[in-house]
Amino acid sequence: MKKLFTADMLAKAAIIAAVYCALTIALPMLSYGLVQIRFAEMLTVLPCYTAAAIPGLFVGCALANLIGLTFGVTGALDIFIGSAATLIAAVLTYKLRKRRLLALIPPVAVNAILVGAELTLVSDVPFYINALCVAAGEFAACYLLGYTVSLVLDKYIKKIL
Repeated sequence: MKKLFTADMLAKAAIIAAVYCALTIALPMLSYGLVQIRFAEMLTVLPCYTAAAIPGLFVGCALANLIGLTFGVTGALDIFIGSAATLIAAVLTYKLRKRRLLALIPPVAVNAILVGAELTLVSDVPFYINALCVAAGEFAACYLLGYTVSLVLDKYIKKIL
């Protein structure tokens, strides 16, 4: 029987969580608020390479959102909704990992819907505007940065993992 969590997987997940959290809190003006682009979202490509990225991204996002209580406008709601969006997107990305360009759609779509709805709850901005703003930020992070990261990883993945 294959173990669900090995020490190797937990170590990789912890590193991913730490990097995600650090990238998010390093740029609070871009990472939190009604209009945002989280550079850490470029890491959402990692489930294409390892299942360890699923808990890593989730925990990293949850920690960043917890720390973000002092920066953000959504408050505690983001700890649950934003982190759940990241978890759902990571699982879907892992399932689509063989088709890289399609695999990057879930972080854009899931965050646009869930975080867009979350932002609508705490602001007077209509859902479709919030969803479009979140989708634009996610698209930039996932496709412009994340896809570029994946091209580098494709070349060096055997040495890294």
